[in-house]
Amino acid sequence: MPPLHRSIAETERAVQRRLGGLTLQREAMAAVANVHRAAAAVRQHLENSVLRPHELTWTGFVVLWVLWIWDEQETWSVAEEAGISKGTLTGISRTLEGRGLVVRSAHPEDRRRVLLALTPEGERLMEGLFPAFNAEEAFVSASLSPDQCLQLADSLRAIVSRLEEHGEQRRRELLDGENLPPRRSGRRPRA
Repeated sequence: MPPLHRSIAETERAVQRRLGGLTLQREAMAAVANVHRAAAAVRQHLENSVLRPHELTWTGFVVLWVLWIWDEQETWSVAEEAGISKGTLTGISRTLEGRGLVVRSAHPEDRRRVLLALTPEGERLMEGLFPAFNAEEAFVSASLSPDQCLQLADSLRAIVSRLEEHGEQRRRELLDGENLPPRRSGRRPRA
């Protein structure tokens, strides 16, 4: 049986049926749920269109983007910027290195630390790929005016800033003061 694709309107009606009797902050729920749904839809579209001909996953592209914008970086910094675990970065960087797009090298001050940088081929790929990627960003956001795009960006920036400023404190409050390390996407919990 093929997987069902439910529209956002169908999903919102089903949520209303399930949660109708609960006292909830529905506006916050709708905002966060739609951030997630929009991010997943955009990611899938970009992977299946502009990234596929280059045999890149979303995460591989993000790693290349981080190195293109920030130049050579330590692996921990690339993982943090990309929002992935160091273990996930290791696999991705090996794949990208095997394709000649990145190079790994030892840190000059501490050989245990690893640096990542784009190769000239990686630079050329990003210079050619990013205009096509941006054209798809324009396609995805075409139903919004330029002012609406800026308002959306400001709203999302406010969410990120809130988490950067207060997320760790809130996490500890919810965990009753336990100092469990936060999980990064791509990392599985230990059994």
